[in-house]
Formats: sequence, structure tokens, C-alpha cells
Amino acid sequence: MVNGSPSLYHDFSGLAALKHQAREDQSGATEKVAKQFESLFVQMMVKQMRQASFGGGIFDSDRTRFYQDMYDQQLSLHLSEQGGMGIGGVLRRQIGGSDEVMDKTLSGLDPYWRHPVVQMGIKPNDSTAVQTVERVANPSIPEPEEAVSLDSPENFVQGLWSAAEHAAAELGLPPEALLAQAALETGWGSAVMQSGNGQSSHNLFGIKADQRWDGGQVKKETLEYEDGVAVRKRERFRTYASFEQSFQDYVAFLKATPRYAEALTNAEDPGTYFRSLQDAGYATDPSYADKIMRVMQGPEMQTALASFKASS
Repeated sequence: MVNGSPSLYHDFSGLAALKHQAREDQSGATEKVAKQFESLFVQMMVKQMRQASFGGGIFDSDRTRFYQDMYDQQLSLHLSEQGGMGIGGVLRRQIGGSDEVMDKTLSGLDPYWRHPVVQMGIKPNDSTAVQTVERVANPSIPEPEEAVSLDSPENFVQGLWSAAEHAAAELGLPPEALLAQAALETGWGSAVMQSGNGQSSHNLFGIKADQRWDGGQVKKETLEYEDGVAVRKRERFRTYASFEQSFQDYVAFLKATPRYAEALTNAEDPGTYFRSLQDAGYATDPSYADKIMRVMQGPEMQTALASFKASS
């Protein structure tokens, strides 16, 4: 016997069976129809609540919103199946059904918070859908990024070029200028700061976590210059979910800090740009700008750029 009540929001065969049952046995289908109407009402309510919120943060995308909508639809159907909010009972009485009030517990919601993928009927081997839905249920899970190998100048340029190109375009710089600064800060990627659990901070530009930063942090020893004398200090630095976010935050950080305005107006000339950054206090090393330019014009960068352009 076919169950006329779909357990998944995309179970169209279940909806068709429900339609057939309504024609054959109107009284028997009343309760199931009431559940479906209640699930639609709850879905509308959840959607309005989502729209009234401040959103999920910088990791939001069309893909996460799509799967979030899938999750909300399935959750609404599950609520109505488990007894709902009492609306189903009102609907049954309105369309001539039984006055009996359903007495079911909502304990069945637990699986949604723990295993939303399973409850939504998504295949386990659909890794993209699985990861996206898990992030919708737990917004603290960052977006995954493709593995970027930074074990050589060639791989450094190859792996970071796209993100550097987008960030450099916003500033008016050539991409290799940002790559040179990131290479100096991280030793061509070999010294990217790591947190205590061994995860990469993805911090390519040594931006510190001051009072304006409410994201992840890592505390590391750094070399600062005070009156021309190098002093070792322990400072807090920002952490990101990806290298792309590091480039994006670098751009946002400079644009939001008034003292870097002069540097941004000189972006067409990398040498002047980096000297202006240095003068504005971006780095305390008195040779910071010269070091970046040496990296940018050096043989490692030139070889890596030639290799990248030849393979593009």
C-alpha cells in the first residue's frame, strides 16, 4: 500500500498518491492534507524569520541559501508530521475531519540538528550537498577551499594568482605586487602562521587582530622595530577560512583605515605604494618597502611568473 503522505518535501510521488487518495477516500485523506497545509504555513513562517534576521555572515552564497531553503522546507514538513503547532487540527475541523487532537512529541527534531543531511534524503556520496547542508545547520563551519600548495615560488604564484588578481584590481596594483608582499610576510608560504591545533591562519599579510576584529585569532611571536631596534613581541593576528579571504580582508583593511589613503592614491606605482604603506605604519621594519620590491623584481618571482604565464 502506498503511503499518501510524503516524508520528504521533494517526494512528488507521495504528493501524487495523496491526491489519488483524496479522490478515493476524502475522509481518510483529511488528516494528511491538513498536515501538508500546516507544513506550507510553517515553511512561510520560517522563511519570514530568515528574511528578518541579519543573515549568516560573509560565508553566505547562492549555494548556501539554496540548501538552507531545502533544509527549511524539510524541517517544516517534519514539524507537521510530528504534531506541528496545532494548526493541522484546526484545518481538520474546518474541512470536516475528526476533532481528535494529535498528541505527538517533537522529540523527533533532534535528528535535524545532528544529522540534517540524512533527514533531507541527500545521498551520502553527494559531498558538495552534504558539506553545504551541514554548514547551513552549523554556520560556524567555514566554506571549504581547494587545496593550495605553497611549497615553492612557482606553486605560490600558481595557487594564489586568482585571489591576488581580484584584490589587486580593487586597489589598482599589479597582482605580482601583492604576491610579493605576501611572499615576504610568509616566506613564500612556508611560514604562514598556524593556530595551536595546527590549522593554518591563512594570514598572508600579517594583519593584527585589534579591537576592530571579531573573527578568529592566533597569538604568535613577531619582530617589531622600536626606534630602529628589533624587539621580539607576542601579538595577536587575524585568522581566515581561506587565502582568498586574506586577500579580501587586506583590501577592506586598507580602505577602512584613513592613514593608508595616500598609499591607495599611489597604487599605480608599487614602489611608491609600499613606501607610503611603510610611512603610514603598516610595518615597523624601516626596510619593508625595499624588501618587497626586491622580492617582486627578484629571480624567484620572475621565474615563477614566467612559468605561470607559460602554463596559462
